[in-house]
Amino acid sequence: MIDFLARAFGGDKPGKPDRPKGSKRINLALQGGGAHGAFTWGVLDHLLEDGRLTVEGISGTSAGAVNAVMLADGLRRGGPDEARKRLSDFWRAASLGGDLPAVQRAVTDRLFSMMPSEGSPTFNWLSAWSQYLSPYDLNPLNINPLKDMIERFVDFDGLRADPRQIFIAATNVQTGRLHIFPHDKISAEAVMASACLPAVFRAVEIDGVPYWDGGYLGNPVIYPFFRSTDTEDVVIVQINPLERKKVPHTTHDIMNRVNEITFNSALMAELRAIEFVNRLIDQGRIPHGTGPNEYRRINVHRIVLEGLGEKLSSSSKLRNDFESLELLRKVGKRSARRFLDTHFDDIGVRSSVDLKTEVYSERG
Repeated sequence: MIDFLARAFGGDKPGKPDRPKGSKRINLALQGGGAHGAFTWGVLDHLLEDGRLTVEGISGTSAGAVNAVMLADGLRRGGPDEARKRLSDFWRAASLGGDLPAVQRAVTDRLFSMMPSEGSPTFNWLSAWSQYLSPYDLNPLNINPLKDMIERFVDFDGLRADPRQIFIAATNVQTGRLHIFPHDKISAEAVMASACLPAVFRAVEIDGVPYWDGGYLGNPVIYPFFRSTDTEDVVIVQINPLERKKVPHTTHDIMNRVNEITFNSALMAELRAIEFVNRLIDQGRIPHGTGPNEYRRINVHRIVLEGLGEKLSSSSKLRNDFESLELLRKVGKRSARRFLDTHFDDIGVRSSVDLKTEVYSERG
């Protein structure tokens, strides 16, 4: 166990880039969740506008991976203002009011929708046949508009040469193991793999290996930061709520809750490991530092989609039109502002999440 933790949390970081300048440094871990990724857009928009935080590393899964590459490439090209513009332009293009051709729009609605184009002939046809046919039958031409959209906004050659650390999570279909694409392997195909919903798209093959959505095994991943960045603070942007007060009764609500629990499970396991190592450091049982055989003490912070998020997740009335995405963006901006107002002073000092209470099993 300690050997595993040493590999994950230990120091002796290889070839780390120069530290960026800024007031406080953070790593960002961006969760996936379809159109609710527009909440993350709002969070990032406010953090960039506020300007008191410097992003040293970014990890992302599914929609979080999309936000990650938009953010990183925007920062690389023109700083915070360009990153804000790039995120805004992407989410407008992905919305129902975007400029995709009709066939690509139908497929994108399945990827980024809360309730995609309900009532339209294309939606009804896809919904009916998807119960009996796989994506290999429904999508024989393997149309995936996400690649074209991402490549429109992101210069991956430049991004791979940038010193900012980026990690994209995907699931290896054959081995069932988590696969992390590091920043020098980031590509449009890697982002597609991270966002590949098995019921909608064919597995994305990269170097002959098929991948599905990374949310099954890492949503988002945190441990790659430990050996690649100097900062010990990670801000998780979480769009799958841990708790819900209402017990789901309809098939739609039940499956929605099952997916939320499933896509949070890997994150909970990582937080449990972080709490364990932090506790050993506090007890003086293992050394704290960044050198060989030393361990990182990670401060965990979280900005979570709450309140309105519950209504959005369970409602069948909202669609991925730009007005709905814009509403999520505003909720994200407000949540980020509240986080900074309450916890900015904690960054670099302590966790603002009570890991001990949150990660361990309930006892009756």
